[in-house]
Amino acid sequence: MERVLISELGHWMGKDVVLKGWVHRLRYLSNVVFLILRDRTGEIQVVIDPKLLHSLSLSTESVVEVRGVVTPEPRARAGYEVAAQHIKVLSRAAAELPLTINGPSLDASLETILDNRTLSLRHEKVHPIFKIQAALVHGFQKFLNKKGFVQVFTPKIVKSGTEGGTELFSVQYFQEKAYLAQSPQFYKQMMVGAGYERVYEVGHVYRAERHATSRHLNEYISLDLEVAFIDSEEDLMELENELLDSMFSYVAQHCSNELKTLGVVLPTVPQIPRIPLKTASKILAEVYSKTDLNGDLDPEGERLLCQYIKETRGSDFVFITSYPWEKRPMYTMPKENGLTGSFDLLFRGLEITTGGQRIHDYAQLRDNMIKKGLNPIHFEDYLVNFKQGMPPHGGLAIGLERLTAQMLGLKNVREASLFPRDRHRLTP
Repeated sequence: MERVLISELGHWMGKDVVLKGWVHRLRYLSNVVFLILRDRTGEIQVVIDPKLLHSLSLSTESVVEVRGVVTPEPRARAGYEVAAQHIKVLSRAAAELPLTINGPSLDASLETILDNRTLSLRHEKVHPIFKIQAALVHGFQKFLNKKGFVQVFTPKIVKSGTEGGTELFSVQYFQEKAYLAQSPQFYKQMMVGAGYERVYEVGHVYRAERHATSRHLNEYISLDLEVAFIDSEEDLMELENELLDSMFSYVAQHCSNELKTLGVVLPTVPQIPRIPLKTASKILAEVYSKTDLNGDLDPEGERLLCQYIKETRGSDFVFITSYPWEKRPMYTMPKENGLTGSFDLLFRGLEITTGGQRIHDYAQLRDNMIKKGLNPIHFEDYLVNFKQGMPPHGGLAIGLERLTAQMLGLKNVREASLFPRDRHRLTP
C-alpha cells in the first residue's frame, strides 16, 4: 500500500491506510495506548493494542510506519482516528533528547535551540516559520514575474566588494584572493544594462561585520530587484509598496494554518508614509528628545520613529528618504544640498530595505568613486558597462530574515534563519 498523508485521512474513512511519521506523544492506559503521529501535514491520534508494542520500546520522535483503519471518533480533534493493526519502527530516537518537542513551547535558550536545529525545527511553533518564509519568497517571485521581471543568479565569489568597504569575507581562489559577495548590486545593474531592464534575485549575501546583536547575521538571504527607466526613487518606493502588499496577501492566502498556529495576524500594507531623514530627525528631537544622530538613524531611532508613525498614522511601515551623500554607497544618485535619491524602509522598528536611484552616467559615477576615496581602476569591470549605454535605473534589497522576524513578531533575527551564521556560530 502507498503511504497516505495525515491531511488526506478524511477521504479514507473505513479503509486501510499506511501512515509514516514521527511519534509526537504517547499515552499508556491499562488496555490501550494512544499515539499522536505527526507528518509534514499534521497530526492524528492512533489507537493501539498494547500487544502491538511488545518489545518495540517506542520513544517520542521515533520514526514509525503504522498500518490501520480510519474510524470515526467524535472525541478526537479530527473527528476520526486510526485503529492500528501493525507498527514498524523505521528509526528509533534516543530516550533522552536535548529538547522537548511536544510541549506548547520550547523551554530552552536560543543557543540550545540553534545548537539542536533540526530537532527544534520539528516544534509546532518553529516549523511554520519557514513555511511562511518560503511563501514570502514565492509571493516576491510571483509579483515580479507578473511585472515583467526576469529572475537572475549572480556570482557569490567576487574580485572586490560592491561598496569598497572592508566588511568582506576573503577566500582563497586558486592563486589569488577573492571575496564572498556583499550584494548582487553590480550584477543587477549589469543585467539592466544588458537589456533585460527588470531583474530580481533571491540569493545569499555575506557581511563580515563584527556584530553580535538580535538584528544582525553575517550570512543572510537578500531579495533584490533592479529596474530600468525610472524617473526617481519615488518609483521604487511605489513599486515596493505594491510588492509588499502582494507578498503579505500571498502569505495570508497560502499559510492560514501556520499563521493561526503562531497566533499571528498580518498587518495591512497601506500607502506607506515617506519622510525625509531631516524631518525624521526633527520628530525624534521634538517628541523623544533624541538628538544624538549623525546623518542616519540608530536602532533606538528606528524603534522610536516607527512608534511615532504607528501612533499618528496607523502604519507599521515608514520610508525614510533623502539620506546624506556621505552615508550612501558610491553608486547612489546625488541630489541637491548634499542629499541622495535613496531610502530605507522601516517595519515595526527595524530597517528591512535599502534602495534608491543609481548613477547611470559613466563620468559621474567615476567622479563619485573618486570623491568617496575609491580607485576606479579597481572597479573597471563594473565601470565599463556605463560606457556602453546604461538607462536610468534603480533598485532595492529586502532582508528576508528581518522581514520574516518582524512579520511574525520574533525577538531575534536568528529565529528566522534556518541555520544562522553570525559572529560566533559556524555550525550546525
